[in-house]
Amino acid sequence: MYRLLLIFSILFSQVSFLCAQDKMIYVQPKSVVHQDAPQAYFETVQEALAQAYELREAGERAPITIVLAEGDYHLNAPIIINEGMKDLTIRNAAGALVVLKGSVPLTLKWKKEQGGIFVAKVDKHIDFDQLVVEGQLQTLARYPNYDAEGGCWQGHAADAISKERLASWSAPECAIFHAMHGGKWGGFHFKVEGIDENGEAVLSGGHQNNRPSKPHREFRMVENVLEELDAMGEWYFDRGKRKLYFMPPAGLDLENALCEGVVLKELIRIEGTAQNPVENISIEGIQFEHSRRTIFEAYEPLLRSDWSVYRGGAVFLENAKGSRLTNCTFSNLGGNAIFVSGYNRNHMIKGNHIYNCGASALCFVGKSSAVRSPAFTYKEFVVEEEMESVWGPKSEEYPADCSAEDNLIYKIGRIEKQTAGVQIAMAMNINIRHNSIYEVPRAGINIGDGTWGGHLLEYNDVFDTVLETGDHGSFNSWGRDRFWHPNRKVMDELVAKNETIPYWDAVNTTVIRHNRFRCDHGWDIDLDDGSTNYHIYNNLCLNGGLKLREGFRRVVENNIIVNNSLHPHVWFENSQDVFRRNIVEEGYKDVGIADWGLEMDYNLFPFEESLMKAQMYDIDAHSAFGNPEFIDPATLDFGVKASSPALALGFVNFSMEEFGVSTPALKALARKPEAPERNRRKSAGDAQSPVVEWLRAKIKGVDSAEEQSAYGLNTDEGIIVLKIGAHSLLGKSGIKQRDVILEVNGKKVVDLKNFFSVMKEYGDQEKVDVVVMRNQQEEQHAVKLK
Repeated sequence: MYRLLLIFSILFSQVSFLCAQDKMIYVQPKSVVHQDAPQAYFETVQEALAQAYELREAGERAPITIVLAEGDYHLNAPIIINEGMKDLTIRNAAGALVVLKGSVPLTLKWKKEQGGIFVAKVDKHIDFDQLVVEGQLQTLARYPNYDAEGGCWQGHAADAISKERLASWSAPECAIFHAMHGGKWGGFHFKVEGIDENGEAVLSGGHQNNRPSKPHREFRMVENVLEELDAMGEWYFDRGKRKLYFMPPAGLDLENALCEGVVLKELIRIEGTAQNPVENISIEGIQFEHSRRTIFEAYEPLLRSDWSVYRGGAVFLENAKGSRLTNCTFSNLGGNAIFVSGYNRNHMIKGNHIYNCGASALCFVGKSSAVRSPAFTYKEFVVEEEMESVWGPKSEEYPADCSAEDNLIYKIGRIEKQTAGVQIAMAMNINIRHNSIYEVPRAGINIGDGTWGGHLLEYNDVFDTVLETGDHGSFNSWGRDRFWHPNRKVMDELVAKNETIPYWDAVNTTVIRHNRFRCDHGWDIDLDDGSTNYHIYNNLCLNGGLKLREGFRRVVENNIIVNNSLHPHVWFENSQDVFRRNIVEEGYKDVGIADWGLEMDYNLFPFEESLMKAQMYDIDAHSAFGNPEFIDPATLDFGVKASSPALALGFVNFSMEEFGVSTPALKALARKPEAPERNRRKSAGDAQSPVVEWLRAKIKGVDSAEEQSAYGLNTDEGIIVLKIGAHSLLGKSGIKQRDVILEVNGKKVVDLKNFFSVMKEYGDQEKVDVVVMRNQQEEQHAVKLK
């Protein structure tokens, strides 16, 4: 009898669920009249949401859907969805263009003044930091003027806040000063508080970067200065006098134009509590526009990465599960687009179009309270005696098992420069797939630390990156986790004591596969300080190469590295790193390598000399050299032909067709990277000596009578030092650019092959004696090898 009752109960609950229908709530903006509008509807989203809460409080258990009719919805406050709500959808009516705006329409009566500038009074209760006219963001009065092709800040000048310029302003205390980091590692933003007794700016702010520096001397820009209003599209708001100044673009009917002022930082906030997270919230088919800049809000460091971040966005999620943001558009935003903060599980962010945003597009950022033994600046560290040894997170205050898929992201970081298309920090198992990301000032995808790994990056198309900054990559990561110490010697001692310590935070392997990366101002893939526990395979790197700085267990295999190579930098002893079955088009660009990891082999090099250089270190014993025979590089098809020597080494072709967004509508909008102009320096049968990097210097063999004459040589033999890089051991040993190496330890060198054969004999020595020809005279130098 009990079993029959149990079966009946289960069947009844299933039938009740199937019969339950969504409770529909309709919204129609007051300013728009629809002929087919339902009889009962609300005029604002907040009113509709209040009705949804009333239904939940009355015991309604069915899913609730709020349907928005076509039109603009100007929000007077963010839409708040808290712990009292679950199973809610907010979506557009079928085919309707629905725009949620963090701006208010401005009622203005314009009066023309001199110089083509118009002035209007603004109501007392309105404050805004961006002006939108006819749907287009206008330019806050600035120096130098906006130039889309102007590089940093879309136009920069060293004299942005010079004494002379400051003295010409009537209200310098209103100015906003922007400057790149001294090393171009992002940017800083300052308020000009006044002018000191020396005529120089008094600044506040500059807290937006976790690796402080002085403002860059050259890459500077200033805005919000009335005297700099001198170009069409520029504006200035005098808050004291409540006067708006504007120089309209040519052809604009200003009297009838829609003018809007941006007033809100957030548009939707989905936030439950730790005990009662919000569940199953879906936002579909909505366009989000107009949010305030957040550059002067409180920032927090993302552990020991180079980044600090404002924890907020146009859409903000915290203490939430199972949310979906799909087929939405995010544009003309002053800060981050979507911020997934703290505890979040199983979200899907898919099919969105994100562009023209002030900061990052997608952020998955946990709380430092979830990290064991956290440290927060580059030089900060945890002493061994105080370091927790428990693996993994301390609490659940981090995003996990979330996906960002099929999103089109470009022209982000328009204000902030320490930004990314996708930013991941203090998170676990985040899937980033089939996204197209380009035209960004810094990284396309950035992982700030090893806590706690398990991320999957696949089928992304990331290019036109690091456009305004430096020392970064299309993909970038750090791993300054518990084991990391700014003193390399201390770090070596810690790992020698306990070889598991690098994995206490990087507990899960992060996989990077089937992506296409191109960076013309850095690395295609840049694994920086401490990045640990990665599997990188089947990626197409189009220009910048692949960098592995010190870290552990990075398995890199079956990748194609066009125009470049592997950049191994200061590896650990027993790093367990693997580099195999890859195609490279230049020799390794190693820096400070004493231990070459677990396996370096079965790779295809472009020419014999580059292979010989590798084999000088007793690696790549089974590797080969030759033309990879790409199928059609001009159309970005870098698969190899059946006759390619790479196949004999175990390389396996992978698809060249699946990178980037896949939704037809987004695919039609998305750009692709340009095919690189290949700089392959030597093919079979070429007589010209290739250029090879050795000890952070570029060298080549003498191969012509012209070079013999130019360098004052007795024969056409020797090794020319073309360029010496920063911190090169050659440079530190007294060798100079345009020196020609003639002998090593008394042995004559003829060409690169002969040179590397000779050097292989002395690879384990601390130094060698070389004879160089300099200014047509021979000199002897001791060259450090380590």
